[in-house]
Amino acid sequence: MAGLEHNGGSLRGALSAAPPRVWLQSLELDEAGPWAISEAERAWSAELPLPVQRRYRASRHQLRSRLAELLQLNPEAVPLHSPPGQAPSLAEGLGCVSLSHSRDQLLLAWSPWPIGVDLEWQQRRIQAELLARRFFPPQEWFELQRLAPPQRAPQVLESWVRKEAAIKWQRSSLATDLRHWQWCAEHQRLEHLLEGWQPRSVCERRNGWLCAVVGQAAEQAIWD
Repeated sequence: MAGLEHNGGSLRGALSAAPPRVWLQSLELDEAGPWAISEAERAWSAELPLPVQRRYRASRHQLRSRLAELLQLNPEAVPLHSPPGQAPSLAEGLGCVSLSHSRDQLLLAWSPWPIGVDLEWQQRRIQAELLARRFFPPQEWFELQRLAPPQRAPQVLESWVRKEAAIKWQRSSLATDLRHWQWCAEHQRLEHLLEGWQPRSVCERRNGWLCAVVGQAAEQAIWD
């Protein structure tokens, strides 16, 4: 690919030393497009219900547009494989990607290493104690009960978005692994209790949104 040459060398080599990139932006749902997506993505989206179709096309269009800047390619030519309901992936040697959307916001990320992201509205109403009792490890549930009631919902929400991002980093599913991830707010440690993984994680508060990023050098990510 001629577009993968960078300053006389390989862009792949340059990307391997780059910090992660994260973008929080509006999920533009312009029904008319134009959509900078692949033919496969057009075909996949045609099988989706209309509201889901528009979100899918918009999110892949915006992901491709961001990646095009990094890879020096046209958005449609970015070697992205991203079927509905599956974790997106790039061609070997071009890094890793993740995305999350909620309401009208989209969180995108690229990294030389595996990465996962998740976002949620900071003021979302949740049944914090019910969720924690049902889905959190016993030790995390115990620590949560030591907090004053007004502090519990924000803590549960932050823990939840970190864990969803971790599961995307892991390329697993909520059903399989949510119970095995534990967030220790006191020590700022995210841990998979079965595997012993402790990936780096950050949770940024931006414009009323909780944005979690999990993966190597997550704390060094450049936000745009």
